[in-house]
Amino acid sequence: MADETRLIRAGTTPKALAKTVGPPIQKGSTVLLPNAEALYDDESHVTYGRQGLAAQDALQAALAEMEGAAGVALYPSGLAALTGALLAVLKSGDEVMVVDNIYKPTRRFCDRVLKRFGVGVRYFDPRTSPEELVADAGEATRLILMESPGSLTFEMQDLTRIAELARARGLLTATDNTWGAGHIYKPLEHGIDLSLQALTKYVGGHSDIFMGSAAARDPALVRALGDGVHDLGWAVSGEDAYQMLRGLRTLPTRMARQGASGLAVAAWLRDQPEVAAIYHPALPGCPDHALWTRDFTGACGLFGFALRPGPETAVNAFLDALTLFGLGFSWGGFESLAISCDPQLKSRAFTRDYGGPLIRLHIGLEDPDDLIADLRGALAVYAASRS
Repeated sequence: MADETRLIRAGTTPKALAKTVGPPIQKGSTVLLPNAEALYDDESHVTYGRQGLAAQDALQAALAEMEGAAGVALYPSGLAALTGALLAVLKSGDEVMVVDNIYKPTRRFCDRVLKRFGVGVRYFDPRTSPEELVADAGEATRLILMESPGSLTFEMQDLTRIAELARARGLLTATDNTWGAGHIYKPLEHGIDLSLQALTKYVGGHSDIFMGSAAARDPALVRALGDGVHDLGWAVSGEDAYQMLRGLRTLPTRMARQGASGLAVAAWLRDQPEVAAIYHPALPGCPDHALWTRDFTGACGLFGFALRPGPETAVNAFLDALTLFGLGFSWGGFESLAISCDPQLKSRAFTRDYGGPLIRLHIGLEDPDDLIADLRGALAVYAASRS
């Protein structure tokens, strides 16, 4: 054979790979099938690299183990996991009931895309009782979408009761479980049909990778999720799947540390004169603490608090005075972050008084005493700016 042919044929995948603690990262769009019959047997074989290879398979298996799922679909971002799951189970003429404290980009998708394709969207107050919520479902209602706790205002819903009542009426339930990360809260064990999360946040853990997941126990839903991923052309790379799997290995250790630090910071903030209220369901005395105690095995580092009333200029002065907290919208990584929330609340259908300007903190892996010192200095700036 000519050199050109020999070089094309040389250096292909070895027959046996050395066993390592992590899966191999396979780079390939083309998958070589063992025989002609296998070319169109996509039930038994991976026929194209976009379907996922070793690293993706390993991540899906690990996530399914954590979530108690029959299967897990992977998406290129957390938002794609939310939108992909909705597209997988909804059709024109259906209605989805969405909790009003849902992640803002998910709300944008519901309003801009689902409605355009003939899916009705109705928002409900996160304080609605399970009985009232399910009773309000109509003939066209197909799905109830929740987020508990909400990632800005931290209201919780009784997902266990909602799932029970919804199943009796033939309704599907789904929740954005990014706060619980599939570790400290397991929606499928509480009867929820679809557990959705932005792996970008706590599972990745290092603020450097995008991915999302949807987990289900019902084989029919697992198949619908997988078909949706394939039909819409989504894929995640082997490198990203490997990094996400690496983050998953340390998830319990990181969440325990960040959860404890978050509670320490929240407890300190509660006693500060510049603070009107704390919104952290894992902190005793805060809203929904009893529900958190019943259903969750731990906390993460994300919570909110209200400053005593003051102008926007004072809120900005508080944020700008922080030196250890970055000003950024994501969370779940190793670093601490802060944002003001009020601008994002304007699109909500159900408003309430939180006591003053709402701030969200994500507590990272820094020493909590250092974070408290940083907050103390910023609160002093806020007090001076209010006067």
